[in-house]
Amino acid sequence: MRSLDLVVIGLYLIAMPVLGMLLSGRQRSSQDYFVGSRQLPWWAVCFSVVATETSTLTVISVPTVAYLGSFTYLQLAIGYLIGRVVVAFVLLPKYYAGNLVSAYAFLGQRFGSGLQGTASVTFLVTRLLADGLRLFATAIPVKVVLAAFGVTMSYWQIVLILSIMTVIYTYFGGIKAVVWVDAIQMAVYVGGAICAAVVLLGRLPGDWMSTALAEGKFQLFDFGSSIITDQYAFFTAVIGGAVFAMASHGADQLMVQRLLACRNLRDSQRALIASGVVVFLQFALFLFIGSMLWSFFKGAQPADLGMASKDELFPQFIVNDLPPGLSGLLIAGILAAAMSTLASSLNSLSTSTVSDLYQRISKRKLDDATVLRMGKGWTLVWAVVFVVFASMFSSTDNPVVEVGLSIASYTYGALLGAFLLGLLVKRARQADAVIAFVATLVVVLFFVFWVTFPNGEGGEKSLAFPWYTPLGVIVTLLVGGLLSLRHPRPAPEAAVEQADNA
Repeated sequence: MRSLDLVVIGLYLIAMPVLGMLLSGRQRSSQDYFVGSRQLPWWAVCFSVVATETSTLTVISVPTVAYLGSFTYLQLAIGYLIGRVVVAFVLLPKYYAGNLVSAYAFLGQRFGSGLQGTASVTFLVTRLLADGLRLFATAIPVKVVLAAFGVTMSYWQIVLILSIMTVIYTYFGGIKAVVWVDAIQMAVYVGGAICAAVVLLGRLPGDWMSTALAEGKFQLFDFGSSIITDQYAFFTAVIGGAVFAMASHGADQLMVQRLLACRNLRDSQRALIASGVVVFLQFALFLFIGSMLWSFFKGAQPADLGMASKDELFPQFIVNDLPPGLSGLLIAGILAAAMSTLASSLNSLSTSTVSDLYQRISKRKLDDATVLRMGKGWTLVWAVVFVVFASMFSSTDNPVVEVGLSIASYTYGALLGAFLLGLLVKRARQADAVIAFVATLVVVLFFVFWVTFPNGEGGEKSLAFPWYTPLGVIVTLLVGGLLSLRHPRPAPEAAVEQADNA
């Protein structure tokens, strides 16, 4: 890294929070802070959704997936697009009809505050684990950069510094600052990645693509692997990816809050479906970079190249092999990606804490100024908690993108299942839904940690992570549906009223 790179990184890290606050303007109400008064353009929300769900993990870990394997990871993106279409036309209309600021407010209207609180707490824990991992992932390239200057810092120290920088514009700018910074930083890191791909392509031998093809590095569809244990088997990836996207973009406050910031339902649907197309193209770009890195490093194992983590492959190339300025821009983009993901989580966590938990538990009617003040206060609290959670992942062996997706899958089935139970099973009551929700979490965690299946190669493997969410949905609907049979069928008038409330 040269001085020009340091200048680029420094200017970028200063510019992003400043731009975020300038573009967001003053936050005059809780609606401003939580959903931007529903005035954000759909294309900015689209880019924010993409940046939030992929961000650092995409930049540094998806190339690793292709380096160690092939393009089969892209099958998940096919499922993601299918799941988004379902959410756009099934769940989003419900949220807009109720004029909600939280996805879990829908559960409160349909079942009661008990399930709303249960879902919100589950969301809080899931986001802390999954996005804590994303924050840790950013510390990987930062540590590589610092090492090039002879500076040694631990992962938790890097995480702490990033968190402090992020809190500044999240606290003052709310969701508007988060969305605009997301849109800008996505353009930067994708543009930087394209430039890196061009540079990398110029350093490869003329026959690199034919060699990679012969080695199966561009294989897209996998119909031969075990459907049960291999996460990149075709039906596993597409079906599991679709259900996962239904949960992540329809039942996760992190994404739903952005979609509710659009001007109307049509814009929200447009932003959601367009984000699926952008994600597919973005995954393809970074997988292509991973295949080129495989040729550049001649297929060597990361450990043999002196790397402490498999996810150092692309960061090492950025630091050591890109021209001055460009390497700095990419590192800055990685940092900004992490900051935007953390900012998104902080804003959605504070929203859910205030609207789904505090106001429901206290049963107090708060004035808008108090809600706004509490939202900002909880932003600071969750920032501190994030530093602790992010420091827990310094010893993971798998590419962090796979670990991040599997963590989210642990609870997504229960969350999505609760929404579908409310929509599909008219007899279901709050007690049925809460019991089904808890039972689902227990069953999914049991499968994650204690159940294995034959992997087709004479060994045993756990259930592939894309199946965790569909498994959870099935358990929730089955348990909740059976429990609901205790209740009489709603009268037609009650059913209509219940549907209107939902």
